[in-house]
Amino acid sequence: MENEEAISTSNQDQDPNLHKKHLSMLERLSNRHQTRIDNSLARQSESDSSTSSSSTSSTSSFLSRFSDSKRSIESQLAQSRLTHPTDLTQLRSHLDSISASISDLEKLVAECSYFLPSYEVRSSLKTISDLRQSLENLNSELIPKKKFAFKNKSSKKDLPITPENTDSFSIPHEKSSFVVRDSPGFRNKSGVTLVKNFKGSEVGEFTVSDLDSCEVRLIGSVRSLFVHRLRNCKVYAGPIIGSILIEQAEGCVFVVASHQIRIHNAKGSDFYLRVRSRPIIEDCNGVRFAPFCLSYEGIEEDLRDASLDEETGNWGNVDDFKWLRAVQSPNWSVLPENERAGMVNISNSGAGIEGN
Repeated sequence: MENEEAISTSNQDQDPNLHKKHLSMLERLSNRHQTRIDNSLARQSESDSSTSSSSTSSTSSFLSRFSDSKRSIESQLAQSRLTHPTDLTQLRSHLDSISASISDLEKLVAECSYFLPSYEVRSSLKTISDLRQSLENLNSELIPKKKFAFKNKSSKKDLPITPENTDSFSIPHEKSSFVVRDSPGFRNKSGVTLVKNFKGSEVGEFTVSDLDSCEVRLIGSVRSLFVHRLRNCKVYAGPIIGSILIEQAEGCVFVVASHQIRIHNAKGSDFYLRVRSRPIIEDCNGVRFAPFCLSYEGIEEDLRDASLDEETGNWGNVDDFKWLRAVQSPNWSVLPENERAGMVNISNSGAGIEGN
């Protein structure tokens, strides 16, 4: 108590000039502190504005690049109808070059899809699909398909699977928007193991079509993979540099890696994926997803070369284009861990039928 009185007495007897200086110092400190707060808030505001501006700028940059590439491809397609190489080998090479440009455009969409609005992704994929259809039409016009000879001499067991053999598919063939491409691939097989090693080859696109109860093993990388009308099949594929399109699959298992994958009209099938962009499904039901689990000698190098060596987790970020509600789509689910397959090794593929 005596100390408090002494301090009080001391403050009352303090020099007025010293007291004024003390108050002035406190005011300066207060002003300095407020200035720091204001500067911090200003920097935060600039940062938020910069982030928003960066996102808008990135989208604008993508749209500009996409538009330029689209115009270039359309120009190539139009020019090819007017003037094109007469030599068949040169013509195929020319069309492959256009296909490579379309695949590059697909890769651009896949790489930028993480910041693009969903409607821009959808619109871009539709444009790419239209470009591929135009290229396919051009390919059919300029390179007519060969007619098979000696058809009547084929043995019964070697006959291809006809639409009559595949009526159990739930979606009629004529309703499919998919065009089976005239590219290397496996077609019209049943109950066999099919093997293709792409290492050292120059295959750009590969097609797997009309298979029943088959196992497909694709080692190495290709630019694009097209899968059509499979039932009770297993498909194991090394990294696809561009995109995978799957249409009409029933009771199948796919273990694949790609920059982009689109799945149409699939049911009761499992997909083990590594993918750079979000998988897209449409008109599917009962499809399940899990992480990539494939192994063969040299796959690590193939994944690095295809920029697919890092797991993105996108295998579980599925976009259902026919389910627009905010709640989880009932058409797909994550495959429970206790039901997932272990690592699948396809290095020893000597027992299968080698593809073309």
